[in-house]
Amino acid sequence: MAYVIAEPCVGTKDGACVAVCPVDCIYEGEDQYYINPDECIECGACEAECPVEAIFAGDSVPSQWVSFVEKNRLFFGA
Repeated sequence: MAYVIAEPCVGTKDGACVAVCPVDCIYEGEDQYYINPDECIECGACEAECPVEAIFAGDSVPSQWVSFVEKNRLFFGA
């Protein structure tokens, strides 16, 4: 399952994750970045680079931020 960016990114949008993504699957939204699940190769580079620890494997998103899985899906129109 692809990675998901959660609440700690909202309003921060550091961009370090974008710089390290080898397949350019991270897109900027109005309030945060989003990872395209159809393009993500699940390498984990973005998770390790995120300074606010906002990136999680889709099946490991903390319960308080599980709504971000759906928010990510809707961003890409799925």
